[in-house]
Amino acid sequence: MAGGEGYRNPTEVQMSQLVLPCHTNQRGELSVGQLLKWIDTTACLSAERHAGCPCVTASMDDIYFEHTISVGQVVNIKAKVNRAFNSSMEVGIQVASEDLCSEKQWNVCKALATFVAHRELSKVKLKQTTPQTEEEKTEHSVAAERRRMRLLYADTIKDLLANCVIQDDLESRDCSCMVPAERTRVESVELVLPPHANHQGNTFGGQIMAWMENVATIAASRLCRAHPTLKTIEMFHFRGPSQVGDRLVLKAIVNNAFKHSMEVGVCVEAYRQGAETQRRHINSAFMTFVVLDADDQPRTLPWIRPQPGDGERRYREASARKKIRLDRKYIVSCKQTEMPISVPWDPSNQVYLSYNNVSSLKMLVTKDNWVLSSEINQVRLYTLEDDKFLSFHMEMLVQVETIQAFLLLSDLLRRPEWDKHYRSVELVQQVDEDDAIYHVISPALGSDVKPQDFVILASRRKPCDNGDPYVIALRSVTLPTHPETPAYRRGETLCSGFCFWREGDQLTKVRPGVPPPPNSAPKATCVSRAQCCRLSQSHTWAPPPPPTPPAGSLLAWGSLRVSGAENKPSLRSDLCRDKTPGSRRKLWMLRAEAWVLI
Repeated sequence: MAGGEGYRNPTEVQMSQLVLPCHTNQRGELSVGQLLKWIDTTACLSAERHAGCPCVTASMDDIYFEHTISVGQVVNIKAKVNRAFNSSMEVGIQVASEDLCSEKQWNVCKALATFVAHRELSKVKLKQTTPQTEEEKTEHSVAAERRRMRLLYADTIKDLLANCVIQDDLESRDCSCMVPAERTRVESVELVLPPHANHQGNTFGGQIMAWMENVATIAASRLCRAHPTLKTIEMFHFRGPSQVGDRLVLKAIVNNAFKHSMEVGVCVEAYRQGAETQRRHINSAFMTFVVLDADDQPRTLPWIRPQPGDGERRYREASARKKIRLDRKYIVSCKQTEMPISVPWDPSNQVYLSYNNVSSLKMLVTKDNWVLSSEINQVRLYTLEDDKFLSFHMEMLVQVETIQAFLLLSDLLRRPEWDKHYRSVELVQQVDEDDAIYHVISPALGSDVKPQDFVILASRRKPCDNGDPYVIALRSVTLPTHPETPAYRRGETLCSGFCFWREGDQLTKVRPGVPPPPNSAPKATCVSRAQCCRLSQSHTWAPPPPPTPPAGSLLAWGSLRVSGAENKPSLRSDLCRDKTPGSRRKLWMLRAEAWVLI
């Protein structure tokens, strides 16, 4: 039964490998290169199980290695297809290690790989996956946003590196204590043999990654004169295939050394025998290494002295990538409860903050433990208790074309024309076609004499495929141009927004501008998560009930971050079960709060 005991994703593939001495490095730990080969093989088998045809590795997202694996331990790898698109699919991989003697287990890393299905004589059109569990629904929903981020990745990095101002102290460093970057340069050639290739004759992506890790480790060792540990592999794309008989030239050099880490750049080129001058660029990657002491603490590294010209360019770009990498890891990998409500907005994190904005809302929507609390006039209120949050969303049917409702609610500049809870809206920055930052001023609530203001990032997304919702995601950000002022009380929202689905006919069958029939009205689900600091006022503050919304308008609901778990049962009881006038006043308070937040 789906989601029940014994359920297993049909695309799931598991691999277990005992780490032998031939798999380890000089420290008796599993070589990361060998692990990458196992990861790529497992993910490829999962992709081919879904596609029913050969698949090749197209890209690999950031990999953060949290734990090393010793000889004699077992590596358990699990891979499954999160979502399929036209001819590509995202495969999620989880890696854990197991000590057979103590029965302890550790999480080693998580990875996301993109594979492309390939047939010689026909074009591939992949079938869609059908998520069953809450985890599968979450990964399926967020995969579309991750795909968008990958497609923008190369241009984003290029723009950031061109416009980012890098602060370095090359001139102030003692050159006598610096290691010339050229001393770390490594070049190695590999001949692609049949054992290195798949059943199509193409070189395994995992094998190429293993060779890259090998030359990168040598380059890092030449700087620190020790055995380095690979901690991070940055997101990269395979630019083209290589086949059996190709010669692969791998080049590596330390681009920059920071206090406790260093970045090594690796480039891979391929050529055929007799055509060495016609090299094809296969792949490039950036790997971050550290050197651990006897207590597993990172050692201080020597400075690097780059060569003039390209060396200095790589040096400064490595500093920019470090900042981008840290921002990306913090925003993309951080748990929702660990995120500050307002994240500083910066050009180096705008893509990842936008991703977090949309994915957080989608993850909240796909949770399967929402509880129906009340239903009035076919408007349903659902609540969800999760950790320190009390989330709630409202669901209703409206006789409005889905795209019209989406465009209406995504245009915050026109919101004051029909929503009295928006006094004024200023467009602060148009980030791109789908993302913008607004400064919103709303009237004071209850006995509070100060009006509220919000600095909000609004991200809107159209459906990636049939069945996907239109999404409007909102969250608070901070900008140096719009600090808190005494005239307003700064409000914040962590996760809020709207999702729209069409009920009945598919979106592709609906003609724009034509109202849908009554039995195919769009379903609007409004979900919000925010922080409320006036919970104690709910017993005394009783504003008048809000007006009934006209046809086509939507209300959004917020959520509370409760300061202590002991407060949640009484709050849930008052909000959902108690029908006393006091409970009614609390419900209106929450409704007014949500109107302001969205």
